[in-house]
Order: sequence, then C-alpha cells, then structure tokens
Amino acid sequence: MIQARKISGALGAELTGVDLSRPLSKAAAAEIRALFLEHQVIFFRDQPLTPAQYMAFAQAFGEPVEYPLVKGLDAFPKIIEVKKLEHERAAFGAIWHTDTAYLERPPMGSMLIAREIPPYGGDTLFASMTAAYDALSAGMKRMLEGLKAVNSSAKADASKTREDRIKSSGTEEARKELSAEHPVVRTHPETGRKALYVNRGHTVRFAGMTEDESRPLLEFLYQHQVSAEFTCRFSWQVNSIAFWDNRCAQHNPVNDYHGHRRIMHRITLAGDVPA
Repeated sequence: MIQARKISGALGAELTGVDLSRPLSKAAAAEIRALFLEHQVIFFRDQPLTPAQYMAFAQAFGEPVEYPLVKGLDAFPKIIEVKKLEHERAAFGAIWHTDTAYLERPPMGSMLIAREIPPYGGDTLFASMTAAYDALSAGMKRMLEGLKAVNSSAKADASKTREDRIKSSGTEEARKELSAEHPVVRTHPETGRKALYVNRGHTVRFAGMTEDESRPLLEFLYQHQVSAEFTCRFSWQVNSIAFWDNRCAQHNPVNDYHGHRRIMHRITLAGDVPA
C-alpha cells in the first residue's frame, strides 16, 4: 500500500510502500501519478535501481527524451549524469529554474536518482509555482494575464553552472542559443491550476519589451516565487529518487559541498506546449 508523507505545506511528499525495481501495475502507476499531481514533487528512498529499471519506472509516466545540451550514458542516451566532481566549483543547474524552458515543448517532468552523494550538503530546494501564483494580488494577476516571456538557453547565470559538463560531454546543440516564448502564467494541462512560468535561470525578458523594461517586474516575480512558504527541501541519500512536475514546480540544487563528489542520474519526460 503506497503511503505519502507531506514534507512541507506547499509541495513535496515522500512515498513509501512501493518497490520501483519491479514493474508497476496500472493501479500503482495511476496512484503514484495522482500523488505526483497533488504534491508537485514526490520522493522515494532506498530504490537501488539499475539504469534499465530506472528507465522502466520513467516510462510508466511518460516518454523519456534526450536532454539537448549534454550527452547521455552510452547505453542509455536518455539518462544523463548530473555531477559535480571534487575539483569543480560550479554545480550543474545550481540556480532557481524550470527545466529547459527555452524549448518549444518543455518537459512534463524530470526525475533524479542519487548515485553518489557528498558527506554533507547537496540538498535540492523545490518551489510551488501554483502557490506563488495563488498568493499574488488580483491586480497583479490581471497584469500578468496574457503576457509572454522569452526564455533562452544562453542566459549567463545558468550557462555558468553548465560549463564543466559542456566541456566534458556537451552536445552540438550546446553551442547554439535555444529560445522560446511561453505564457508568464500557464494553465496545468491535467489539473487546470494556474502557475507562474518565469524563472531566473532562463527567462530573459517579456515578449515585446526590452530587458531593461522587463527587469523590475521579473525581479519581483523571481523573489516572490521562491518565498520560504512556497518551498520544500530534500536531503539526498544514495538511491533516493525525486520526481517533479516541471509544469508547476521549480528547483535549485544547493552548491555547498566543495571538495566532494555528487553524481545523480536524470531522466526527462516529454511535455506539451505551455498554454
């Protein structure tokens, strides 16, 4: 019997009572998906999955796709290593962001499994964009409705976090700037809830405006959407899994373990065009 324990008021639940190394029944997969939609990010402990088992788990919830900027594992090209080595200072993706918002079809969700973790630190923060949207004033909601934002893979702060991985295993796409416009407020295609859909890692400006014109409002939104009451924090153990809804949750891996190694395996699931 699958049980869910909330880890914060806004989002996040740890699930127990399921062995992910075994094929999921349709009923179990439906139950996990319902919990995923309810909590926006779900966590599992003690799941020592092989890459094949990990891929099978992902396929129960969507279509795994290749990450555009970094090559995957040789035998599993749709699984990438998210790692920071002992001598490196930058942690991959260590900035608040929504995964690959610079694509026309950003992913539905992403999942990580911990392979090696540092002796301390390396937690991941998550934030609920539905909670952030709901907390806005009626006037701010009216102003944001109908606005679109330009998202880029080349925004400097996010690019710096990827430099080590691009050097070691970057793709041809990593040399290009990928860009897409998406609604500032998107409607979740399964729950119907509205969520903010701008992020510090990839959003450059509002469509039809300059970066200077866009900056004050974007800065307010960036700070508002990661207010403590909208967040949760997950402390990793080897064989822990996080599975988050990229349509309504942001995340930020904390880069506080210099001199130590952290290796995760990530799978990304295909999404739709935000609306």
